[in-house]
Amino acid sequence: MKSSLKQFYSIADLRLRAKKRLPKAVFDFFDGGAEDELTLKRNIAAFQEQRFVPKILNDVSKIDHQATILGQMSSMPCAIAPTGAVGFGWHRGDIAIAKAAAAFQIPYCLSTTATASIEQIAKHAPGRLWFQAYILKDQDHFHRLIQRAQDAQYEALMITVDLPVGGKRERDFRNDFSIPFRYTARNVFDFASKPLWALPMLIRGLPELENLIGLEKQKNSTAQLSSSVGKNYDPSFNWDRLARIRDIWPRKLIVKGVLNPEDAIRLKQLGCDAIVVSNHGGRQLDGAIATLDALPAIVQAVQNEIPVYLDGGVRRGGDIVKAMACGAKGVLLGRATLFGALAAGEDGALRALEIMQDELKRTMQLCGVSTLQEIDHTLLA
Repeated sequence: MKSSLKQFYSIADLRLRAKKRLPKAVFDFFDGGAEDELTLKRNIAAFQEQRFVPKILNDVSKIDHQATILGQMSSMPCAIAPTGAVGFGWHRGDIAIAKAAAAFQIPYCLSTTATASIEQIAKHAPGRLWFQAYILKDQDHFHRLIQRAQDAQYEALMITVDLPVGGKRERDFRNDFSIPFRYTARNVFDFASKPLWALPMLIRGLPELENLIGLEKQKNSTAQLSSSVGKNYDPSFNWDRLARIRDIWPRKLIVKGVLNPEDAIRLKQLGCDAIVVSNHGGRQLDGAIATLDALPAIVQAVQNEIPVYLDGGVRRGGDIVKAMACGAKGVLLGRATLFGALAAGEDGALRALEIMQDELKRTMQLCGVSTLQEIDHTLLA
């Protein structure tokens, strides 16, 4: 890791660095949410509103923040959340984040809409790999992706269930941003304003959504008021089809996008191995409940019979402690490592994880707990 990155002390610092080096349209695509971005903001605010009640006079000279995630040890109670199209912000950005995850010995989840293929990640960033599958209208392509993940020895399949259609992401509309790119007078000027980003894109060419190559291209317009990222997804997907996926996938099955306790109970009964409480980072249904607010009821509903992880709004190591105090077995890091990669590639992603790990350890010490098992609801007001 470059020593100059030590000047970035927080995820917020990395975010500002990413904002400076990227065109506005590209940064907003990664940073933004749906409609008024109420849920995006609430995800973060929910953590900020929680208050610690620290315990004193405990020996915290040695801190153990290792966690068991899906039956295997992880250096901390974190996995990398699936984030799509990272290569539009940093060349080979998906691989950069996956390598950082492997270096920190935490799981990495590859998105269906990544700019690296299932096989490229397995080759260049071997580690604990999960594959996140969006439910495509083209079911043959969808099942081929699952088979490819199985052939590449991915340990887990994550089914995202909160995206029957794309959310209304108004920043993208205002910036004339879509994937694939549509060049307009507005966004060409924006792209040209950041030559350090634009010139490598011109030289190397625009990245592709590698796992979607071969999918029939469909026209999309901002006038339809639906984000381009949702145009290939199947709104008819239901419980019966999820059960069939459970039957054909031989390894760990994770379901992401759960906010309702009744759904959590049904997923447990279906035989899912883990649940991720998520609202898609505030990028889908604006006005949806914040993930930290939804978490306790879902933990209570499954009665610790399957692990529950939280995704959304985690920007500090202390947020990991707060999530675990509310019953989560760990968190997924999405924008935290994404901002690192967008700021400085693999080194930036490593710096993001270093920041999160340091803050996690420091928060545990200041709260008077030396192991993750000691974290419970009594640490919060």
